[in-house]
Amino acid sequence: MTYQDIQEAATYLRQFTGSKPETGVILGTGLGNLVDMMHITHEIPYRKIPHFVSSTVETHAGSLLFGSLHGKSLVVMQGRFHFYEGYSLDQVTFPVRVMKLLGIQLLIVSNACGALNLSYKPGDLMLIDDHLNFLPSNPLTGKNIDELGPRFPDMSRPYDPLINEKLKQIAQ
Repeated sequence: MTYQDIQEAATYLRQFTGSKPETGVILGTGLGNLVDMMHITHEIPYRKIPHFVSSTVETHAGSLLFGSLHGKSLVVMQGRFHFYEGYSLDQVTFPVRVMKLLGIQLLIVSNACGALNLSYKPGDLMLIDDHLNFLPSNPLTGKNIDELGPRFPDMSRPYDPLINEKLKQIAQ
């Protein structure tokens, strides 16, 4: 994907909404009901957005939602694209790059993840504070798009410790 493709998708989306979302949310399996708490102003199916692909996962609705939650302006991916669906990492990360051009300052990603701790049960909430990339490829591969940031972002703390602490407080 090129920077022009990203700009094209962002320009298309801006025609539907005058808002500048502060936060991007990528909903995975399990937290799809979050949209029931949102005030949704615009719902745009992925298939209508230039250069977006469609999720093939049954539980992923496949729409980009604009609206608000508790006074915060959001853009929400209702379902996502996965490498295991046969999409390239460019295609998988494309929506995040589009959200950056739309103005988001914070990205919250939910997913169904596993754990080695046997005391965790399916459906338990977990907070991820680090990860290892075991994929055979890397989304940073290829020509860097300078407009989106540095070639190699600092991965010493991939998840903001202050935000993680706030999420722990909210969960309690």
